[in-house]
Amino acid sequence: MSASATLAPSSPAGTATIADDLLFEIRDGIARITFNRPQARNALTFAMYERLAEICREVEGDRSVKAMILTGAGEKAFASGTDISQFREFKTGQDALDYESRIDKMLGTLEQCRVPTIAAISGACAGGGAGIAACCDLRIGTESAKFGFPIARTLGNCLSMSNISRLTALIGPARVKDIIFTARFVDAREALSIGLLTEVVPDTASLHQRAEEMARSIANHAPLTLRATKEAVRRLAKRLTREEGEDLILMCYMSQDFREGMDAFLNKRPPHWKGE
Repeated sequence: MSASATLAPSSPAGTATIADDLLFEIRDGIARITFNRPQARNALTFAMYERLAEICREVEGDRSVKAMILTGAGEKAFASGTDISQFREFKTGQDALDYESRIDKMLGTLEQCRVPTIAAISGACAGGGAGIAACCDLRIGTESAKFGFPIARTLGNCLSMSNISRLTALIGPARVKDIIFTARFVDAREALSIGLLTEVVPDTASLHQRAEEMARSIANHAPLTLRATKEAVRRLAKRLTREEGEDLILMCYMSQDFREGMDAFLNKRPPHWKGE
């Protein structure tokens, strides 16, 4: 995760727009979203989250779209999580609740998008980026792909109840606790074995080629069969709401530890946790 920004070459210094940071196109029935802040390891701004949800709603109403690919610019990251600098504005418990609500609504919109979604992952896939990937129907990664939620050693915050529910449905409670407790990154081969990835390819060139092939193959299949299957699987997953875990969000985000973790991260020093 990074606090720095990446400007598109055509933008004057300091005027990068959401159109620069999140690229979107539809070509031959395939929608493509690219998180485009490679110098910041594609760290996600609040505006990027909102734009992603907006695109999902656009795709929902565009019957020409048959599948959607999500990927990150460059080879170092799919998306490394939320841009930490944006948490500096948090003053109250409501700020934390509103943030988690915003993320949950965006992930829900992605999860319920009518078309099959494919995450094409190279490099780091962490925090909010890993949450986005987990909501996609299929996930392809390069040998360099790695997943993690390193918040126990970085910020000292927590995932919402709904996000814990999503991850638990995908990989099981023991693995969720392992990944979060150890704050480690899961490499591509382990991710494949536990269901975080559905396929591993050698490199970025192979990744984009395979994602394209998969999207085109899926686009030729019966759309109602795909939609019904996607929705049936979603309904089967036991899901607790974000509101059921608001006390946990407030405990973490309003703590001295969260402020310490944020300051330590931005100043590139180890945090000193107090548990309060």
